[in-house]
Amino acid sequence: MKILGVSGSPIKNSNTDRAVKIVLEATGARKTEFIKLSDYSINPCDACLSCIESNSCILPDDGTMLADKAYKADAIVIGGFTPYSSLDSRTKIFLERLYPLRHRHGLMTGKPGVAIVTCVETPLAENMSPACENGLDAIRNYMLAEKMKYVGGISIKGNVPCLQCKSNQCQHSWLKSIHGPEVDPESVAINTLEDCSETVAALQKLGEEMMKRYYEM
Repeated sequence: MKILGVSGSPIKNSNTDRAVKIVLEATGARKTEFIKLSDYSINPCDACLSCIESNSCILPDDGTMLADKAYKADAIVIGGFTPYSSLDSRTKIFLERLYPLRHRHGLMTGKPGVAIVTCVETPLAENMSPACENGLDAIRNYMLAEKMKYVGGISIKGNVPCLQCKSNQCQHSWLKSIHGPEVDPESVAINTLEDCSETVAALQKLGEEMMKRYYEM
């Protein structure tokens, strides 16, 4: 058995990266592989349908290689984050580029899948869904559309980029939206995945459940 873990976060050793790795480790699988999408060149699907016969994309980038890894894996863990309350572009592009695996054979059918999304709760209009829910839905809906075995999803607390900027002068700062106009960036704690034992335990449980679903196949 081989399990593929994918992170759409471009930040080195990010909360998203580590969350994906925790799930991979918890499966107990002998073979796992972690992929960070920012290390690769991958373009969005052109909807040309040149992949119908071959189940392979014709775009000259790393997308075809990554899709092949997903196809050869027995299960997959996908992690992303939610800029502007939707799934990040790298993770979304990765999902789009798995489309060639769908034609005729449904090459992802039956594979257990887990969704992880790192997000920051921000004030939104009443008619808008929370960022976490939007991100998880995007990954979950892909898995359901491909008739995979969706094991479950979890959202983890992330950090707004304003914490890196450390300025309280910007009128568009998310820190002001969340903590009030007089917030001091230095006083806001960085959310670190391992500081929340409940989240770590939930990630580990997902890994264990993924392995269970695999052996039920």
